[in-house]
Amino acid sequence: MKVRRCEVLIIGGGPGGLAAAIYLRRFRREIIVADKGRSRLALVPVSHNYPGFPQGVPGGELLSSLRCQLGSCGGAVEDTEITALRKEGDAFVASCEEGEIHASMVLLATGVADAGLPVEGWRDAVASGALRLCPVCDGYDVLGKRVAVVSQAHNRTGHALFMRTFSADVTLFERDLDVPLAEEECAQLGAAGVRYVASRLKGVTLNGAMQPVLHTEDGEEHCFDVLYPMLGETARSELAAALGAETGECAKLVVDGHQRTSVPGLYAVGDVVLGLNQIAVATGHAAIAATAIHNALPRRFFTAWASAR
Repeated sequence: MKVRRCEVLIIGGGPGGLAAAIYLRRFRREIIVADKGRSRLALVPVSHNYPGFPQGVPGGELLSSLRCQLGSCGGAVEDTEITALRKEGDAFVASCEEGEIHASMVLLATGVADAGLPVEGWRDAVASGALRLCPVCDGYDVLGKRVAVVSQAHNRTGHALFMRTFSADVTLFERDLDVPLAEEECAQLGAAGVRYVASRLKGVTLNGAMQPVLHTEDGEEHCFDVLYPMLGETARSELAAALGAETGECAKLVVDGHQRTSVPGLYAVGDVVLGLNQIAVATGHAAIAATAIHNALPRRFFTAWASAR
């Protein structure tokens, strides 16, 4: 069995993982970045919400730029999946198809998995902007458009009311008729001018103009410019949970001000952590975590030999 060693193993190659890797390489730390290519950023056609890009930046392009920057300081991303993580003394042992990776510290940047909704050609829908995943990120981009919202039963009205910031034409659809809207919720929707369709949503297709068409059990078809299926998410925190790390809502990891989980030596950044799912937040987490990790590891001193490497 092949065994490799590093100071820091970073699991996840999205914006949080890559930013942390850049920081740690610039701190001259020996790292391994393991990524299976599941970053939600790769699905984003263009983000207009990341600072410094007034014309917007495609998600794939931003990932590529981060990888390039990592390469400029001697780092790289490995296409490998970490299938298990355990501790042996103070060290971590990660299992993968190629063998094991032994690391002094581990940083998780594994993100979240969105709850599913039957959408015909959903990748094309996301690429065209017909299907959107984050109203905080791109609500401004749908100003004045016809917006459909599908939410979880425990928070159906919140997302629809939030979208009224950006559009006067917002419709909330129902997926769980077993939990009827409360009188207060109906009053909030009415006061905000949000239309409510009580017939259960069956599925979503795209018309020739790449507009989402929502099909309900009463046989009706409802056409919109954009759909937000806000059905929840589950953090990819299984590796940390198996070590006993504390989790909260949606299985997200609880961390302190230095991005440390409840497991000594295990850090977490980005969407896998309790908080706001944003690219800027993930990169901010990364800066905090990488600096804390560097300061916690044994010090490295510059030498002429190291300079010549």
